[in-house]
Amino acid sequence: MTYDLIVVGGGPAGMLGAATAAANGLKVLLLEKNEKLGKKLYITGKGRCNVTNYGDIDDFTNNIVTNPKFLYGALNAFDNHQLITLLNSLNVKTKVERGNRVFPVSDKSSDVIKALEKHLLTNKVTIRLNTPVKRVLVLGDNVCGVLLADDTKLTSNKVLLATGGMSYSQTGSTGDGYKMAQELGHTIIQLRPALVPLETKEPWVKKLQGLTLKNVQVQALVKNKVKTEQFGELLFTHFGVSGPVVLTISSIVNKYLDQQPIILNIDLKPALSREQLGKRIQRDFIKYAGKHLKNAMDDLLPRKMIPVLLALSGVDIHKQVDQITREERDQLVYTFKNIRLTVHQTGPLNEAIVTSGGISTKEVNSSTMESKIIKGLHFAGEIIDIDALTGGYNLQLAFSTGYLSGISAATDTGS
Repeated sequence: MTYDLIVVGGGPAGMLGAATAAANGLKVLLLEKNEKLGKKLYITGKGRCNVTNYGDIDDFTNNIVTNPKFLYGALNAFDNHQLITLLNSLNVKTKVERGNRVFPVSDKSSDVIKALEKHLLTNKVTIRLNTPVKRVLVLGDNVCGVLLADDTKLTSNKVLLATGGMSYSQTGSTGDGYKMAQELGHTIIQLRPALVPLETKEPWVKKLQGLTLKNVQVQALVKNKVKTEQFGELLFTHFGVSGPVVLTISSIVNKYLDQQPIILNIDLKPALSREQLGKRIQRDFIKYAGKHLKNAMDDLLPRKMIPVLLALSGVDIHKQVDQITREERDQLVYTFKNIRLTVHQTGPLNEAIVTSGGISTKEVNSSTMESKIIKGLHFAGEIIDIDALTGGYNLQLAFSTGYLSGISAATDTGS
């Protein structure tokens, strides 16, 4: 059987791309190698599905880490408000939470997936599950179909690759699309983990495993130059650090791992100047007069953190606070505002929230998401060299590029 468009990949980009093309008159086949659609979408936002962000276009641009200009056309073709309107029309009511994050009111990602499935079926998209694709077939420089894993050939002069990245491989994101695109002459920009914990060299982090620090300021320095500065929550792990602040930093420093040293400088008390912190410590020492230093820091630090900070400061933890010199107090202040960690590497790609890298944007038409190398071949979502920070931005990019691919395939714009 011949189709107008074959979509490979049943994630958010593929589902919306398929439904959009079908709604605009194309006969569409959606192929998904898993036993169900939206397998990775199901676990996003810890199962609550942070579908988008309510911010304006500038917010999106500021939160896109890789190739923001390339995405201008996609975001304008289908923005966050259009996505919310679509979901509402499919009976998924949404709400806006902290940081302008948008979630379904039900807090169930399954409701979003069901709505997208309904959108597909309403527009008469043919869906085939458990159907892996081996390669995209071309004749000259034109798409002519796909070859399935069982060597069945399916015919179409348009194909949309929306196979996702390489993170969470258990959901089916195993990099199939990169291989298919590369076979057709596309350049794959090096794949790196983004939004991922960082592994550090200092052994003392293991003592703090499980400890969360709130309202800290973290600078990331590459060869002593500040690349980013983030405020928020940090979590210590057995191998390094994680938490919202670190995930954001990882997406920015992952391109500099060959430019050591990469240092994280943690300010535990960013709201206080050094002078203010010094006076605060002095007041605590008066309050805890006669006590050992290690027993006089409870008002300033979690108990688990106290021996580590004092060891880093070099001040004797058994010294009574009455005997602490001004120089030692200054050293404590300095340590509070300069906990330094050396980044060894990011966590593995399979543990990353998204994949950085992918099909070079130089080889994709930003107005249509069509390949500049193979006519009729479109791309959408994480397979392209695009990624953003947390907050619903990455899912919106998947939906926006999926929509633009689908509408472009239907209207054949730019072909």
